[in-house]
Amino acid sequence: MQIKKMYRLSLLVLWIILTLVPVLSHAQESPQAPASAPAVTAPAAPTAAPAPQPKIDKGDTAWMLTSSALVLMMTIPGLFLFYGGLVRRKNVLGTIMHSFIIVAVITIQWALWGYTLAFGPDVGGIVGNLTWFGLNGVGAEPNADYAATIPHSAFMIYQMMFAIITPALITGAFAERVKFSSFLVFIVLWATFIYDPLAHWVWGVKGWMREMGALDFAGGTVVHISSGASALVAAMMFGRRIGYGQEAMPPHNLPFSVIGAGLLWVGWFGFNAGSAFAADGLATSAFVATHIATAAAALAWMAMDWIFRGKPTVLGAASGAVAGLVAITPGSGFVGPMSAIWIGIGGGVLCSIACSWKPRLGYDDSLDVVGVHGVGGTWGALATGLFASKAINAAGNDGLFFGNPGQLWIQLVTVAATWIFAAVGTIILLAIVKSIMGLRVADDEERMGLDLSQHNERAYE
Repeated sequence: MQIKKMYRLSLLVLWIILTLVPVLSHAQESPQAPASAPAVTAPAAPTAAPAPQPKIDKGDTAWMLTSSALVLMMTIPGLFLFYGGLVRRKNVLGTIMHSFIIVAVITIQWALWGYTLAFGPDVGGIVGNLTWFGLNGVGAEPNADYAATIPHSAFMIYQMMFAIITPALITGAFAERVKFSSFLVFIVLWATFIYDPLAHWVWGVKGWMREMGALDFAGGTVVHISSGASALVAAMMFGRRIGYGQEAMPPHNLPFSVIGAGLLWVGWFGFNAGSAFAADGLATSAFVATHIATAAAALAWMAMDWIFRGKPTVLGAASGAVAGLVAITPGSGFVGPMSAIWIGIGGGVLCSIACSWKPRLGYDDSLDVVGVHGVGGTWGALATGLFASKAINAAGNDGLFFGNPGQLWIQLVTVAATWIFAAVGTIILLAIVKSIMGLRVADDEERMGLDLSQHNERAYE
């Protein structure tokens, strides 16, 4: 009966979004024309002036360096506290270690070859070439193709933080059972063969999704769908934890998780507003949309808990906030405040339903990466095709609710391609790692806990 109620509620929410929202959103975000305007004869077109040379702006540079630090804070300590509190106490250090060491591993990978594969000069719309290998030529001068008012190295370090947090998200799917050595090898392979090409497709100059007109302001496809799809594959290939479904596996420290969720909320302003690459009105718009959507999603998930589980839970509110942050990410620079409310509500409701269905579907995604990031990122990318408005960002496009149904189709193609690419690629990479070194710890090591078996340490005496 509860599943039927949840299904009906989700249909009701979607019906409201598809029927009532266009009226509210259009009133909020459409540019207003004057009541009457005198006829004006258009002047002759002036001779085109030469394009201005890129010039560093101190304010933009300061904002981007700040945003880079905020996004790093999302991984350490934000994500490792959020994930660390959700696992059992015998695995907290091992879980924290995953996020912490990814910062070091991906930093070196990105500096050597990751950045040039993701953003280097295009090769067939698929990947960048090796011109910037070892950050050769990536220095203090701006790169006008990506950000004309900040140093090229500032753009690079900002994008590095995205490359760091994305594989860190996946670790929640195989928490409490992964061999640390296998984890390290998989992360390097995944970043190189999944993340870097996908970032080029969506954000790289001449990347095929960018050329198609896909809208992904801050990583709904590149970060969240890719990590969610890969997490689903990983959860199935790793198999269930010992005792899953037969014994309780509650979070060992919910305050850790709530603190982590709070740090994610704050850091996400660098994630989304920083993707404007300038301290300007667009960054402000993305900041506002991000905060409003997150609040709406936290309330929506809390309401779902209250209705279907009898009590409003702290974990539900925190999870809802993260779901809202995920959902608004792709559209944060393309939608206005009223649209952000509906995107947040959709994210809170749909992600709550997805996580509640996990036990019935039979896979053991330890920390709900699929339900939050896979489902939330998918909803956010499609919602961008519904709610995007050129009145918010002239460099974007209008969505379905603003008269352009074609954008929704583009978003759908982008979502499908990302799911397929990330899932198939992860299957191949995990199969390689499994055949060479195995994926899981031994049963006795899993029962002992990763803290002792993998790191010979205890979190608590």
